[in-house]
Amino acid sequence: MARLEDLVSYCDRRTRRAAFQDAPGARNGLQVGNNGTVTKIGAAVDAGLVPFRAAVAAGVDFLVVHHGMYWDMPRALTGPAYDRVATLVRGNCALYSSHLPLDAHPKIGNNALLARQLGLPRSRPFLVRDGEAIGCIADRRVERAALRRALERHYARVVAIECGSARPRGVAFCSGAGNSAVPELAAAGVDTLVTGELREEWFNRAQEENLNLYCCGHYATEVHAVRALAAELARRFRLPWEFIATDNPL
Repeated sequence: MARLEDLVSYCDRRTRRAAFQDAPGARNGLQVGNNGTVTKIGAAVDAGLVPFRAAVAAGVDFLVVHHGMYWDMPRALTGPAYDRVATLVRGNCALYSSHLPLDAHPKIGNNALLARQLGLPRSRPFLVRDGEAIGCIADRRVERAALRRALERHYARVVAIECGSARPRGVAFCSGAGNSAVPELAAAGVDTLVTGELREEWFNRAQEENLNLYCCGHYATEVHAVRALAAELARRFRLPWEFIATDNPL
């Protein structure tokens, strides 16, 4: 058993929560409390009724998520919004959310872990916002065909738009939605991006600007950091942990 405030304090420091200006209403940090103690840690990508019910059923009383509940507050606690909060409160399950801090972290962030998964260690920052780098670049020449095969081994659905070099000299990583990353590739000196999803318009830009764009799923590219943080918490506080998966295909 551990104290809730100790886990929250550790997460705040480890993710450097206060350093990030996130999306309006994101509210990184503790979003819902519990009775003050933690016996089991959970990790999930999304705050939602289904993952909340699964977490409570698994005995989780501290759930770390990447996409939290509060993007458009204030909101009346009625309907699905009420059901979400009520599920957590009745199950005594605290909710901790970390969005951009868990994309950006150089060790346990989604982008650093995406690069490491492919054997391409993070070498420099990418996609700097308010002084903090959200993405990363691996400066290593790779065979485009080999990169695609590696992605297809790890991800169930890879949309490959291959209009750039056959041997990219570096690869940029931006988990989740990569729409803001594409315009910054040229300035960063790379023509290849691994991301989760893109808008339709980027296909034409890829043809015109000779880019390689690989979309591996928003959800699928953002399972890494919550797992890493939960595992780290479990070791630190000697608690069990579990990943709460959903069948999100997007």
